[in-house]
Amino acid sequence: MHLGTGSLTAVVVGSMVGAGVFSLPGQFAANTGVVGALIAWTIAGAGMLMLAFTFQALANRKPHLDAGVYSYAKTGFGDLLGFFSAFGYWASACVGNVTYWVLIMSTLGAWIPALGDGDTVIAMLGATAGLWVTFLLVRRGVREAAAVNRIVTVAKLVPIVVFIVISLTVLDPEVFAANLLGGVDAGPLFDQVRGTMLVTVFAFLGVEGASVYSRHARRRADVGRATVLGFLSVLAVFASVTIVSYGVLPADEIAALHEPSMAGVLEAAVGEWGAVLVSIALIVAVLGAYLAWTLMAAEVVFTAARDGDFPRVFATMSPRDVPTVALLGSTIFAQLVLVVAYFSEDVFGFALDLTSALALVPLLFAAGYLLKIAIRRDGYGPDAAARRSRTRELVIGAVATGYVIFLLLGAGLELLLISLIVQAPATLLYFLARRENGRPLIASRWDVLVLAVAFMGAVVAVVGLSAGWLAI
Repeated sequence: MHLGTGSLTAVVVGSMVGAGVFSLPGQFAANTGVVGALIAWTIAGAGMLMLAFTFQALANRKPHLDAGVYSYAKTGFGDLLGFFSAFGYWASACVGNVTYWVLIMSTLGAWIPALGDGDTVIAMLGATAGLWVTFLLVRRGVREAAAVNRIVTVAKLVPIVVFIVISLTVLDPEVFAANLLGGVDAGPLFDQVRGTMLVTVFAFLGVEGASVYSRHARRRADVGRATVLGFLSVLAVFASVTIVSYGVLPADEIAALHEPSMAGVLEAAVGEWGAVLVSIALIVAVLGAYLAWTLMAAEVVFTAARDGDFPRVFATMSPRDVPTVALLGSTIFAQLVLVVAYFSEDVFGFALDLTSALALVPLLFAAGYLLKIAIRRDGYGPDAAARRSRTRELVIGAVATGYVIFLLLGAGLELLLISLIVQAPATLLYFLARRENGRPLIASRWDVLVLAVAFMGAVVAVVGLSAGWLAI
């Protein structure tokens, strides 16, 4: 089974366009105005475009490497960091998927009171049913799941485009002009932009989607093409949703709207049916993002198991080209997180932040790998065209690496330490896989250093949580 540019682009768009887009108007209006929003999207767009170009360059330069972030980390920095990249990416997908189902139940709670805010027993049972129905769908075959993902991607983009068009038709120039510099309490422009950067950062997770699924690509060139095309499409949608909202309501009123704030903006423009349309679109969007991330999570674990960095049972493949055990493991992991979430008070914010922290490290390894091969001239010929390609990819790798480091610093040391509580114990899977394949448990002194840092960080995080100077 092979996927073309269209299906791979749908995976990228499907994984990036989730619930977050429906909250962008309120999140931006709470921090900045039109000018600050344009600057923030320009900075974030430029940084993430370098990451998109990174995956495009690596897909063309290293076409034999499958599963994207995992393969790049393993090849560039060794088996252990490859494992950490695979497990971190897998864990981030599973944790993030739980928040999708909680959001669906919360949105339905507006019409079904028994679902509450997605935190009732009925809501948990509904989310559990959704988890396992999706498992059965993907288990039927990658082709069927990819086809559903294409349909869902189109279905969730249509209402968003309708929102943009309607907002443009009712745009009030005076309101838009009054929102240029933000609300009445807006501070200096620099602080406004800084306040919105994390919003833009986490909106773009999923740009690596096509590279993760690269073994199914009809042509490896399709992977890079789909990555850039999907990213540019999503950037245009996100920026448009943000900017047009400033022409409908004053920034302070947008910031005060209940989430999803897009529903409130459209309701102000056309009436109650606008809020209903956005709520339906949010559910469809979340389902699409969940399906895309389920596909990617299972694929990364399958490839790691096939390469001997996960226990070999995760490499089990069905006749329908589905990594069934990896998919089952992802669903069980998400189910466990869902049960824990039911007993948590603030699972949403923490789970989303942890998802981002876990996903950013694999992105750092991917960007670092492009920088490494460009510095070492790995795969570049001596002719002038090859020298130009190397120079271009050296710049892309350097900027992308610097940008991800900036994002990690923005996420904060606290989240990175807490993420090690998840990562460090998972090395037991790595050691089991090494033993199964007759490899030494510790391959080098570099592995000893990495393990020491991981376990020390996990211990510090546990102590910090116990003492109260780290919080979840």
